[in-house]
Amino acid sequence: MEILAFGVQSDERPLIEKAFEGHHDVRCLDVFLNEDTAPIAAGYEIISSSVNATLDNHVLQTLAAGGTQMIAQRSTGFNNIDLQVAERLGLTVARVSYYSPYSVAEFAWTLAMAVNRRIVRASNRTRDFDFRLDGLMGRDLRGRTVGVLGTGKIGEAFTRIAHGFGMELLGWDAVRNPACVELGMTYVEKEQLFAEADLISLHVPLLPSTQHIVGAAALRTMKDDAILVNSSRGGLIDTEALVAELRAGRFTGVGLDVYEAEAGLFFLDKSLEVVEDDTLARLVTFPNVVVTSHQAYYTADAVGQIIDTTLRNVLDYTEGRRSENVLVPAAARI
Repeated sequence: MEILAFGVQSDERPLIEKAFEGHHDVRCLDVFLNEDTAPIAAGYEIISSSVNATLDNHVLQTLAAGGTQMIAQRSTGFNNIDLQVAERLGLTVARVSYYSPYSVAEFAWTLAMAVNRRIVRASNRTRDFDFRLDGLMGRDLRGRTVGVLGTGKIGEAFTRIAHGFGMELLGWDAVRNPACVELGMTYVEKEQLFAEADLISLHVPLLPSTQHIVGAAALRTMKDDAILVNSSRGGLIDTEALVAELRAGRFTGVGLDVYEAEAGLFFLDKSLEVVEDDTLARLVTFPNVVVTSHQAYYTADAVGQIIDTTLRNVLDYTEGRRSENVLVPAAARI
C-alpha cells in the first residue's frame, strides 16, 4: 500500500522514507493538506497530515469521497481536525500522543533567554561590526519567579530547567504534577500566576476552555517587565491584545514559536510576497519580540519519535489494532 504524506519538510523526508521502508511505500509532498490540495489524495486509503493541515468539514468530505479511510496526523495537537465530521464519515484518525518533551521545553527556554539577553539584536549589530552594549542589558533569572501554565510532560521538563536556574516556581493546571511539587512548585490560580511571575511560559493544549487564556485582562495583570513565552499553540494568546500592550511599551520580551493565524504562513517561504496579516506584520516589528515558525518540536530526536509513532499508527490500522493514539475509531462509512 502507498501512503500519501502531506506537508513533509525537506529534513523530514529521508527519515519518513527510511522508517516506512519494508512496510509501506510512502509518497511525500511538501504542500500542506487543505481545501485546494485535498483532491490529490484521491485513491489513497491512508494519508498523513502535518500540524498545519486544515481538516475541516469540506476537506474531510473530499478525502472520504476520494477513498481515504485513515488519517495519521504527525503531531500531538489535533485542534485542526473536525473529529465529529471524521467520525460521521467513518474515518479513522490517529495522532502522536507523545514525543520528546525536552525538544519543546528547551526551545521555550531558548526563546526566553533570547529576549531576556537581547540575542537577536546583539547578533544583528555585530554583523554590522557594531559592538556597543547600549540596549542589551538583561536580568539574572536566579531568584525570580517563573509561572508555568500547564505542567504535563513538557511543562515538567520546562520546570526542571527553571529549577536549575534557581527560580521560584508557580504552576497552574487542572491536575497537579507530583514531580513539579517535589521540585518546589506552588500551584496557584492563573490570575495570581499572571500577577506574580517574572517569566510566564505556556504549555497547555488549545481547547475551547484555553482559547485566549492569555487575553486582554491577563496581559494587563502581568508585570510591565515580564517575559512571555508561547511554544504551545498560537490561539492561547489574544494576539491583537498583546500587540496593544506592546505598543504601550510593556514587557521585557515576548518569545512566540506559534501564532493563532499561522496556517498558510508558517513552514512556507513568504519572503517575496506581501503578507496581508497586519497583526503579524506589526508584531514582528517590536524590538523586544522574537517570532519563530513553529520549530520548537523540530529536533532529530522528536521528529524521529513522531515518524516512528506515525508508522505504528498506520500498522495498527492495517493490522486491525487500536492504540491510545486513535482519536476516532473506524466505523461503518455513512
